[in-house]
Amino acid sequence: MKIIIWGTGRIAEQVYRNGIEGEILGFLETVKKRDVYMDYPVFDINTLPEHFDWIIVANRFSDEIYEICKKTKMNLKKVIFLKMGSQVSFRPDLELKNILGEKNYTDYLGEFGRIKDSFFEEDRRKYEKLNARESFAIYDEYLWPVISDKYAMAGAMENYFWQDLWAAKYIISDGTKEHYDIGSRVDGFIAHLLASNIKVNMIDIRPFPSQVDHLYTIVDDATMLKNIEPESLESISALCSLEHFGLGRYGDEVDPEACFKCFEQIQNKLKKGGKLYISVPVGRERVEFNAHRVFYASTIRECFHKLELLEFSCAAEGRIEYDVDIHKYDDCFENGEYRYGLFRFQK
Repeated sequence: MKIIIWGTGRIAEQVYRNGIEGEILGFLETVKKRDVYMDYPVFDINTLPEHFDWIIVANRFSDEIYEICKKTKMNLKKVIFLKMGSQVSFRPDLELKNILGEKNYTDYLGEFGRIKDSFFEEDRRKYEKLNARESFAIYDEYLWPVISDKYAMAGAMENYFWQDLWAAKYIISDGTKEHYDIGSRVDGFIAHLLASNIKVNMIDIRPFPSQVDHLYTIVDDATMLKNIEPESLESISALCSLEHFGLGRYGDEVDPEACFKCFEQIQNKLKKGGKLYISVPVGRERVEFNAHRVFYASTIRECFHKLELLEFSCAAEGRIEYDVDIHKYDDCFENGEYRYGLFRFQK
């Protein structure tokens, strides 16, 4: 079997590492950005090899790719979609296990909720044969089938993990006693700071769900920061939040200038020597309405012209890349969820 994998991101990498039954001819990118991936050639839709047996769609854009296949008159019977979509359904007509291999096949079944075709029933029979404790016998009314964890890695270190750790390490090592934050992740970054007994003042336009020791919440419009005195802050952050301002996604007013207003206010509120930590999607500059904006890294540097840029790093595809050239990703046109620029400034 000759196989092409559609995708060059984390899902495609995992599919490759799980093992495919057959010969991999290469990878396919919807918008081609590279020539080689995982030591295989990369194709676009117009340069596919003449002879192949299957295309495995290993990304989350199933509906978009389905439409591309229809538009280009590709034989959809040769296309296996690993992720659900409104136009994509489970393919019981194929010997998928022989194509995908055990690990990818199990993930595929989990995606489409096909428990009965998985290892689950065999494991159940084995358990029932071995179990001698009546109170832990299996009853149908208590079944809670989970098949997606069998071949998964022990935890995930994705972009949020790296950006939260990156900022928290600096703030904690600086000996910071009180920190301000705008809209960052509570169950990651903020939790790191609270565990170090740092007083955190968190600003968000949305209400907070509960109270936690050392966490002080301010429901306010961060484009104004009217409750903070000028040149008063020693430490402030905004991790994956500023790119959303003014797009209406979180109930805020639509305002194309909202994030830029906030940039200016942050600079005004920092005292001399104060530190700022932000992350935003970086790449070719655009708005992916209404999700977020993607910025040129140089735009962020220019907008924070009152501050000195100490570091520009990137979190992408579950890895962190330190001290990146400011223009390295200017031509990157990947979805804005894929690459976060990490900026550390000082006034």
